[in-house]
Amino acid sequence: MKRYYITDRKAVGGFGALLEIIRDQIHLAVDFIQIREKDVSARELFEFASAVVAVRAGQAGKTTATKILVNTRADVSLAAGCDGVHLPSRAPQETLPGLIVARSCHTISEIVQSKAAFVTFGPVFASPGKGEPIGLETLRRACRHGKPVFALGGINWGNAAACMDAGAEGIAGIRLFQQPEL
Repeated sequence: MKRYYITDRKAVGGFGALLEIIRDQIHLAVDFIQIREKDVSARELFEFASAVVAVRAGQAGKTTATKILVNTRADVSLAAGCDGVHLPSRAPQETLPGLIVARSCHTISEIVQSKAAFVTFGPVFASPGKGEPIGLETLRRACRHGKPVFALGGINWGNAAACMDAGAEGIAGIRLFQQPEL
C-alpha cells in the first residue's frame, strides 16, 4: 500500500513541529509528501521545501524513496530540489518536464481527462469540510480507468484496506499521518 502524506502545519503547531513529523514519515518510508502550505509566501514555501529536501538527504546514509511534491508551485518545487507538483482539479492540464505531476480529482471524468502521473480522489469517507463522501463503490469505478488513484478523505488505518480492495494505488491524507492514532 502506497502512502501519500499531505501536510498541514496549522494542525500541528507550526513549521518546526511539522518538520519533525515529516522526518518521522520519511524514516517510515512514506511514498509521497505533498507540501500543502497554501497561505505562505513563495519565499517561506521555498525555505520549508528546501528544509524537507535536506531532511530527506540527511537520513544517515539511508536511501529513501520518499518523493516530495509542492502544492501548485512548480517553480518552488524545481528551485528547492523537490520531485514534483500537486495540482488542484481546477488547474490547467500540464505536463512539466522533470517533475512528477499529481492532481486532485473529485469526479471520474476528471480522472479520465487528467494527464497527471497519478491522482488523489475523494472524499471517500466523511471528512470535515470536504462535502459528501463518494463511497467505496465510486472509488472502485474510479480505479478502473488506468490511472493510479490514491484514496483521500476520511481515510484511517481501520478503513485503508477497504480502499485498497476497491483498487486504489494507495491512501492519502493529512490526519492519517499527523494523527495516526485516529
